[in-house]
Amino acid sequence: MDETNPRDVLVVGGGVAGRTAATFLARAGLDTLVVNAGESIVRRNAHLENVPGFPAGVDSRLFTDLLAEQATRAGAETLGGRVVGLDVLGSDDDPLFRATVETEDGRDEIDATRVVAASWSDASYLEETGAELRRAGSKTYVEVDELGRTAVPGLYAAGRLTEIYHQTVVAAGDAAETAITLIHDSETPFYNDWVAPEGYFTDRGREVPPACEEIDADEWNRRQAESREVMQEFFGEPHPEQQRTHPSLVDDELGRLDQ
Repeated sequence: MDETNPRDVLVVGGGVAGRTAATFLARAGLDTLVVNAGESIVRRNAHLENVPGFPAGVDSRLFTDLLAEQATRAGAETLGGRVVGLDVLGSDDDPLFRATVETEDGRDEIDATRVVAASWSDASYLEETGAELRRAGSKTYVEVDELGRTAVPGLYAAGRLTEIYHQTVVAAGDAAETAITLIHDSETPFYNDWVAPEGYFTDRGREVPPACEEIDADEWNRRQAESREVMQEFFGEPHPEQQRTHPSLVDDELGRLDQ
């Protein structure tokens, strides 16, 4: 715990919504930590068929691995553990939160000026924060406005936890919108996360807007080559993990199917 130097953002949950939010937040320059308690439910899906950019679909485990890699490359850090409590320490104008995290080594406390809850379907740590929760059977949802803000200033929620449609691409888009809302609320200069060819702005006498970047031909070629190499590395072989199903259907604590 660092009381004098809190994280800019704590993202609770390392699934589609959590990793997407973390990517946008970290690329905007915010010090971002993802606390991930386990495997995203989407990994039980044998083959994702409706995610844009994958005409023949994509292995769900590979897809979530790609999301984690992207968030890491953007600068977000990840801590394995479960958030079991969240205290509101700051004020409406100066938010500050303290999360209690259970890890393999015990308990830790992490301070952050803002928090994104993206932890489907665990929302128990939000019960004492003042966020509006709606219980529906075994599920708990977080009430948010149209841009992902909860009733608690500095506390946001994204993904299935907010009762949006149960689709991977919807969760990703919702998390991106929530992250951009947080970026603007934190008064971080941000126009559009956009990499443009050299001269796109400057040759028209314009300054490059915040969060945008111009790159020359050499840098463009380097990034294109790196992109191809990374994707070839991820798609070169079948995913090494066994496919999962619902744990109640298989005599295995992780619900792994026999190969």
